[in-house]
Amino acid sequence: MSSVDLVPSSSSQHITDVQMNVVDPNKKKEDFRNYSESNSATKVVSKFYYDNHQNQTYEYVIGQEKKYHNFDKMKMGIWEAMELLNTIFDDSDPDTNLSQITHNLQTAEAIRKEFPNEDWFQLTGLIHDLGKILAHPEFGAEPQWGVVGDTFPVGCKFDEKCVFYEYFQNNPDFHNPKYNTECGVYSEGCGLDNVHMSYGHDEYLYQACVHNKCTLPLPALYMIRYHSFYPLHRENKYQHLLNDQDRDMLKWIREFNRFDLYSKSAEVPDVDKLKPYYMGLIKKYFPDTLNW
Repeated sequence: MSSVDLVPSSSSQHITDVQMNVVDPNKKKEDFRNYSESNSATKVVSKFYYDNHQNQTYEYVIGQEKKYHNFDKMKMGIWEAMELLNTIFDDSDPDTNLSQITHNLQTAEAIRKEFPNEDWFQLTGLIHDLGKILAHPEFGAEPQWGVVGDTFPVGCKFDEKCVFYEYFQNNPDFHNPKYNTECGVYSEGCGLDNVHMSYGHDEYLYQACVHNKCTLPLPALYMIRYHSFYPLHRENKYQHLLNDQDRDMLKWIREFNRFDLYSKSAEVPDVDKLKPYYMGLIKKYFPDTLNW
């Protein structure tokens, strides 16, 4: 897949905090992902990460990969999968209580406003959370701790910059000498493609895109696969596992995160109005029916 350069529209500006958050126009970047006790959402989020951090073991991840990467569960198109998200609300997210399809359209439209000519980037915004269908009762019915939240490598030492790091002490791998060293089961510079991440919607959707031979470019696939890997793209941790391609692609993950995180607002997109445009993009990059 070829490399891609993003060039903002000459008439557009970088999206500011005020533009991206109409709920509170004074909300600044540092106020997002607020896990302090004063935030009313923190209790739910804290419980989520308690479950996530104690259950996301190396063995669990390998089991989930075997369970879902045969893509023999269902056949449907991208938009059909989008509609399953209408009932999904992310317990790990303290910044929005809107449905996932709403968040996905908010992200896509924010990208479209700034990058009107990069349709692949817009489509990535639309589908980036599509893997959360794993939590839907008609699909995977997985608990939220196995679907959403920040991701992190398993099979090596958990980094202290991971959110709610203290909860990892309840994870069996935390005390296992096979897994609790800097590299664990990996080698320095092995590349993220050789690293097993905590399992969830990011990895599942990436694998579904590859399995179904979508034609999105490599930066889009990195955005999908690692957009929840906050310890890397925000905290600069796990650098020892990266190879040259990972380091080159990191800028794209960070660029995407700007829209994923700061496009959350109370303004609900008009799904019926936007659907024809995005259906055109889906048809361009994906087959009509996918194996899930």
